[in-house]
Amino acid sequence: MNKEQVRKFYELIWDNHNTAAISTLLDPSVTFRGSLGQEKRGHAGFAAYVDMVHKALGDYHCIIEELVAEGDKVFAKMTFTGIHRDDFMGYCATQKRVTWTGCALFSFKQKMIVDIWVLGDLKSLEEQLLKNARQSNH
Repeated sequence: MNKEQVRKFYELIWDNHNTAAISTLLDPSVTFRGSLGQEKRGHAGFAAYVDMVHKALGDYHCIIEELVAEGDKVFAKMTFTGIHRDDFMGYCATQKRVTWTGCALFSFKQKMIVDIWVLGDLKSLEEQLLKNARQSNH
């Protein structure tokens, strides 16, 4: 059941940029810590983070590589990808696709996500952003 909630989390909220689905999957007091150093609490804080990522990365998708569940936790091994279309991590838009890997640990309480902790390969992401920026300046 919790694995299915994680699948819905990525499909509805991230892949379809449907922030209305947040209230159906996340507890109102949800805590979120993202790879980009952002920490958010509650539905509004998390929705703002989703909007920020989608503004910067068009055609943004999260590809689930593997899900592992134990007790009230689900671990997701992921690939993230999007087209860099607005300022992101200090880099101006290049209109080029970036792709990086990461993982997320979800904690559940009564079938609702109460905590999300994400760690992504920011070194790889930043190397792509820098390379794309250099290519765009030529």
